[in-house]
Amino acid sequence: MATILLAEDDPNLGQLVQEYLTLRGFQTDRATDGNMALELFTRGQYDLCIFDVMMPKKDGFSLAREVRMTGRDVPIIFLTAKSMKEDTIQGFKVGADDYVTKPFSMEELLLRIQAILRRYQRGSADALEPTVYTIGSFSFDYPHQVLSRHADGQEQSSQKLTSKESELLKLFAQNLNQPISRSFALKMVWGDDSYFNARSMDVYITKLRKYLRDDERVQLVNVHGEGFKLIV
Repeated sequence: MATILLAEDDPNLGQLVQEYLTLRGFQTDRATDGNMALELFTRGQYDLCIFDVMMPKKDGFSLAREVRMTGRDVPIIFLTAKSMKEDTIQGFKVGADDYVTKPFSMEELLLRIQAILRRYQRGSADALEPTVYTIGSFSFDYPHQVLSRHADGQEQSSQKLTSKESELLKLFAQNLNQPISRSFALKMVWGDDSYFNARSMDVYITKLRKYLRDDERVQLVNVHGEGFKLIV
């Protein structure tokens, strides 16, 4: 049974789509705003996401960007009342697999879901998530939690990381040169964005900067009003 995350703020349409997909054999979780959808996504495992574009608290495009930052290769379908070409282009730029304009038939939505799931199942059969990340002159071995620096084909230094350091660095490595919000990083690595976890993350950020300082091309910077960015 495929599991679907549905984010739709319209209570009538949301309930209708959820009930229809459930009757067709899909396990469907529904969120009524973007923040709720992100919370469900970070806690669960989904085979496909359906996001309304216009939602309170976090719109569908912003939600899709943060979903893509997790590194999970999950297909996304946008639902929207908009039909402008610019909106469609923006949807695909943030990683949409399909774009359905309201009003739509349930049968059409079902056919699109089935086609995307078949395509992903074929494409993911041999796909493996990278386990070693290149960050400038550094090599980050995530499974073994080791950060190594290389120069002239030789290993110059090696640093064993803690579990939290590894999870945090992996998140940055998956999103090189892209800003990551403090709240998003906290929820992904610590599970929530409480004040005490935020203070703890600041300590780990300082440690990662120390480990990476030997390569001046690599910088873990603060992005005002957003969070952090690992620049290479």
